Amino acid sequence: MDERKAGVDAPSVDVGMATRDTVAAPPAPRVRRKSLVREYGEAIAIAVLLALVIRTLVVQAFTIPSGSMMDTLLVGDYILVNKFLYGPELPLTDQRMPGLRDPRRGDIIVFRYPQDEKRDFIKRIIGTPGDTVVVRGPQVFVNGTALREPYIKRAESALPPSGQTYCGYAYGCEPTVVPPNSYFVMGDNRDNSQDSRYWGFVKRDKIKGKAFLIYWSWDSDRHWLRWWRLANYIP
Repeated sequence: MDERKAGVDAPSVDVGMATRDTVAAPPAPRVRRKSLVREYGEAIAIAVLLALVIRTLVVQAFTIPSGSMMDTLLVGDYILVNKFLYGPELPLTDQRMPGLRDPRRGDIIVFRYPQDEKRDFIKRIIGTPGDTVVVRGPQVFVNGTALREPYIKRAESALPPSGQTYCGYAYGCEPTVVPPNSYFVMGDNRDNSQDSRYWGFVKRDKIKGKAFLIYWSWDSDRHWLRWWRLANYIP
């Protein structure tokens, strides 16, 4: 009896020991979570980086401070400019990425003012490289053809008397050929615009982009929102 008990009991002990060894698992490693401050900091840093990339290479916002583009653009309009279309500048270099197309006649562009490149101007392209531009009173001719410009604003009191032929502009009074990689630009408020008639051409590499959308418009004189101008596409 003692031998049979020993023979029966011994395996049961061995099996029990093996079962406990197999089931028991090592303690799980502790997962270290980022602190809340670090998570927010990383999210803000990524958002700022993306905003800088978009502003530098894709789209940038500008405000209209003067009436030289009335009535197309009003003082207090906030616009978006497509920088990717013509090829954006690479930061800290003089190089540009390839663009989708070159600037065209009729495009409204933002560019560095040739006489003070710290300032940004906005005008409409009238002449492209190789074009011959002539200004005769209220009429502009390009390559001998009178431009049809339904967008211009002109003060009736500023129209020259009939028969007056005097032209006081520095450029455009005589046939003016637009140089390579340059553009002749004018404001839509033709009688209240400092543009290529006075200071010459805009170089291709000074153009920042094409205006394409009015996203906000505030009338500071009347202190109200021009809601009907919101989300207006600029052709």
